[in-house]
Amino acid sequence: MNKHHDHGLWHSVKHAIVPHSHDHAHMISDSADAYRIAMRAAWISLAGMAVTAALQIVIVAISGSVGLFADTIHNLGHLVTTIPLIIALRLARRAPSKSFTFGLRRAEDLVGLFIGLVIAASAGMIFVDVIDAMRHPRDMTNIGWVLAAAIIGALGNELVAQYRIRAGRKVGSAALIAEGQHARADALTSLAVVIGAVGAMFGHGRIDAIVGLFIGVMVVGVLVSSMKSVVSRLLDGVDPHLIDTATHVASDQQGILRVSGVRARWLGHELVMDVLAELESGVSVEKLRHMQTELSERMKSRIPRLEELRLLPA
Repeated sequence: MNKHHDHGLWHSVKHAIVPHSHDHAHMISDSADAYRIAMRAAWISLAGMAVTAALQIVIVAISGSVGLFADTIHNLGHLVTTIPLIIALRLARRAPSKSFTFGLRRAEDLVGLFIGLVIAASAGMIFVDVIDAMRHPRDMTNIGWVLAAAIIGALGNELVAQYRIRAGRKVGSAALIAEGQHARADALTSLAVVIGAVGAMFGHGRIDAIVGLFIGVMVVGVLVSSMKSVVSRLLDGVDPHLIDTATHVASDQQGILRVSGVRARWLGHELVMDVLAELESGVSVEKLRHMQTELSERMKSRIPRLEELRLLPA
């Protein structure tokens, strides 16, 4: 296993939504390709989650498993949040207008807040059902089917998670990465349902409700991690390593004496950047445009998701 990913379960879950500083180097640079990859990932994962959730709904109905019910609610949350993400990706393709001079690229980031609300609602429903099960224990039936559904749910969710996270990192989409992290947490909690089913087999019915409580706590953890990333994007947060890279590249640009600052922010899965620099004396407007074009090309080779760059005299 790669040394960057062998620090335990929580490290893996956290890295799924907060990519390491070097992840931007693996992104693709073409906007049209990025859009196609993001849309394909959203649609394919939507179909995968629908199949998994449908199977689990049937088994919840015949088994009465609280743990599996909690897991199924979480799965249904994926379906609810993926649809607005698809809409946001389409809106982001619209051309700028007089009302929205930067276009609607931040619609994707805004959907992240909606994803957070759905995750919070899922957690609330899980805790309500757990409390009811604690007060009124339920007998679990068809335990073999519960075990099978939990294993299928874990495998299906993890496949979806890997696909979403990989696509999200390629295109620089925080919302798509968050959806992938959401699926990965659900895959892990699906395995916890197995514990509840095994406990029921040995006459410990309340363990199923305890597992449901554990799943609810995991969902809250997903909510906190997801919102950290989403809020950071909405507040124009970027990876400090990215700023260091941009400063280094700009410092080597012919005609620049000193880089006095770099400003960058994400608009959806596209990055825009301003480089403020002290220029050599006598730089004409035409020369400045040539320097900006050259710097932009060099910068994009190091920061692929960079969509726009402005070189501004300090």
